[in-house]
Amino acid sequence: MTQTVEELFDSGLERYKAGESVETLIPVFQEVCDRSKKASAAWTCLSWLYLLADKPAAALTTAQKAVKLNPQDPQARINLALAMLDTKKAGVRPHVEIAQQICMAVSELQDEVMNNIEDGLTRKPNWKSMERVKQWLTE
Repeated sequence: MTQTVEELFDSGLERYKAGESVETLIPVFQEVCDRSKKASAAWTCLSWLYLLADKPAAALTTAQKAVKLNPQDPQARINLALAMLDTKKAGVRPHVEIAQQICMAVSELQDEVMNNIEDGLTRKPNWKSMERVKQWLTE
């Protein structure tokens, strides 16, 4: 029996939280994105996985899609900022500032973003772009 898009997404998230490698999860989230092209959360997750896998060009493309689908998602904005830093693109700071404004308005989102930043730094220590974005967010 084929999993629904929601089941596949939820399963992928659980596998990620359990510590499964990003390389094995990228195809899972790519399938979710292929099957549900307007699922901004799936695009955000896929861009995050690409960032963790040191694939910034792919992360940039998927993060741009996530932000286009949901401009009010601070994690999508953070992912886009990280991908832009990692690919040496200009115009990073406005995305961080928008994410910061959204997080100020909704404290649960701020907690989620900060937890994701810590998770990212745990999974990819010495991630210079992430350290820079974290510093901007906490100024």
